[in-house]
Amino acid sequence: MNPIYLRRRCCLLLDKIPRASADLEDATGADGQVTAVELAAIQAQAEELGYVMSDAVIQRLATWPLPAVTQTGRLLLKTLRQMTGAHRPHRPLYPDFPKQVQDLDDATRYLDAVHHYLTLRRMPGDGSERAPLFHGRTPRIIELGSTEECEAIFTQLAASATSLSEEDRTDLAWYVKQYRANIFRLIPEAIPFKENLAHLAANLLVHVPGAATDAFLQQRLDTATDVLRLAVAIAGGDASLALPTRFASMPRARRKQLLGLIERHPNAAEDMQRWPERWKRLGEYLHPGEFASRYPRTAAAFALLRSGKPAPTFNSAIEAMLESGQSASAAHRLESRPGEFARRLDHLLRSAADPAPVLAGFARVVDQVATPVLLQLYTHAQHRDAPAALRVFYPKGDVAKLFAAGDTRAPLPAGVADAVARLCKTALLTRFAALPPLGDCYVDPALRDHTAPFSQRSASRSLRTLGRGSSLPLPDAAVVRLFLWWMNGSGRADVDLSAALFDADCNFVDALTYYRLQSYGAYHSGDIVDAPQGAAEFIDLDLARLRERGVRFVVMILNSYTLQPYCDLPECFAGWMAREDANSGEPFEPRTVMDRVDLASNTLICLPLALDLQDQRMRWMDVALRAQPRLNNVANNLSGVSLMLRALLSRVQPDLHTLFTLHAEARGRQVDNADAAQTVFGVRDGITPFDTDRIRAEFL
Repeated sequence: MNPIYLRRRCCLLLDKIPRASADLEDATGADGQVTAVELAAIQAQAEELGYVMSDAVIQRLATWPLPAVTQTGRLLLKTLRQMTGAHRPHRPLYPDFPKQVQDLDDATRYLDAVHHYLTLRRMPGDGSERAPLFHGRTPRIIELGSTEECEAIFTQLAASATSLSEEDRTDLAWYVKQYRANIFRLIPEAIPFKENLAHLAANLLVHVPGAATDAFLQQRLDTATDVLRLAVAIAGGDASLALPTRFASMPRARRKQLLGLIERHPNAAEDMQRWPERWKRLGEYLHPGEFASRYPRTAAAFALLRSGKPAPTFNSAIEAMLESGQSASAAHRLESRPGEFARRLDHLLRSAADPAPVLAGFARVVDQVATPVLLQLYTHAQHRDAPAALRVFYPKGDVAKLFAAGDTRAPLPAGVADAVARLCKTALLTRFAALPPLGDCYVDPALRDHTAPFSQRSASRSLRTLGRGSSLPLPDAAVVRLFLWWMNGSGRADVDLSAALFDADCNFVDALTYYRLQSYGAYHSGDIVDAPQGAAEFIDLDLARLRERGVRFVVMILNSYTLQPYCDLPECFAGWMAREDANSGEPFEPRTVMDRVDLASNTLICLPLALDLQDQRMRWMDVALRAQPRLNNVANNLSGVSLMLRALLSRVQPDLHTLFTLHAEARGRQVDNADAAQTVFGVRDGITPFDTDRIRAEFL
């Protein structure tokens, strides 16, 4: 059984005959075939976690001996508990939450809080007997998978046209470690995204050293910057190069290998000027002067870099042209770098005296622009003449920060934005038409609510992968319960779960937090300030009562009050559940968990999601705020939270409906009925928004 396959595809890889394992000798139970009793026991425990095994899985396990089924069942249930958060105990400050909070008066709650802050003890007792839970989300079905589909996970990750999340990179590394030299047959012909190439190459160097890896590096590393990314990835740094990396001493053979790779690229000196500080740090560990006779161009490039003499670079030449009003000349120069041309196109068009030469230059190279960049430019051009009030930026890096500012750009001349959109669409259709045909295609209109999965670099690990800005319908439930679990690191850790309430205009209404446990039909389980064995906090949201009182948006907020970044905690995760009766079942019922997200970034404040009570949708945010100077609470961050909410609602992003419609138009014929289609793009059936690996590898 492969836990990665289960987590990413909800499938089990089960051989017809179980593989021999020393662990089978220790498995509980006598030898012999499994019976319906044992299978029913595994199924019942999986159902409590919100999953059920398909008939095909049951039938396969029914042919196995009992020890093998027992071992597989244990691993299956362990993985499901980790996926939902049920592997940790969730005991709130008030054991009878939410009823206990609802029944307490303000004075009692105040005294309880003071008692906990002074003694760090929880409320006494285990709570009264609770009514059983008779509801929950529809179980997710665990299907029987195949070796080919399991191996395709690696190929799709490596072929991704956008950045990978930390979880993606970990899974990529797992495949390299497991397959060793056999991994080369799974590597795709093209690895379009340089960061992903760096991570794969680093894992090959570490786990599969030898001639095959050396040949791979020489074939795939096209520039000196690719070698820099490789060195950063080996050191465990940020391969996007947005953040500095702390290198460690390298063996002599590794230094010679990296220097030799740099030597192969004649433009290394110019590449170094693009990332001078990163190269200087790397040079301190490569010692290029020691091998100057063997790698003279590389040694000379490092010497020029250390001299501080500014070497002319491509970008500096472009900036000089733009400052002197030579937009047409800049456009002509940019034709040699189509991707950079696309990113600067709006600036060139609004600053040019005559946009026609700029458009003509871009038309000559538009077919060379990467699909993700082209799709974003297409969406931008479609909305350029009616811009939103805010411009929103996600800076490159491993922390999901979001910045918003007023849109002060000058308008483009009439018809120019439409011309850009036509160029982009034509190029995309031509590119997609060269791919295998799809036949009759159905594209679900609901895919407009799902953004295309572009930058996943800083995406948090979650139960279901969604692009930032995507939204899902809220389940048919009376109560949404937010939850948080964390454990102390090297010292006391106080992580606070809060919810900020806003009206339809994003004006602040109220907050549920450690200093306000109930308001507007919402209830907080109480503030826990120490978690040596782990701690849990909950917030219950009565959706009907909140709507009645004018609340439209609820933003979930997580604050590290004691200023430890989440990456320094042994474990920290959060999520939300859908409950019909808040006082039934346990405070944490895994079968009601809709989403769970791990918090492991180098930040103190996280906004995972927002609930839109009017449209009855959950909007995925997954962004971080900068730490405030002193106290880290909702009150100090309300202006920032409101701004992030406005930015989320106003940002125009490429959606999956647009992407799949372009593919359908280029590769087949669009139909209105899913039953009549050969290819279905939907929110539940066919290729769905949760097939992130496949979308990034095959459609972007």
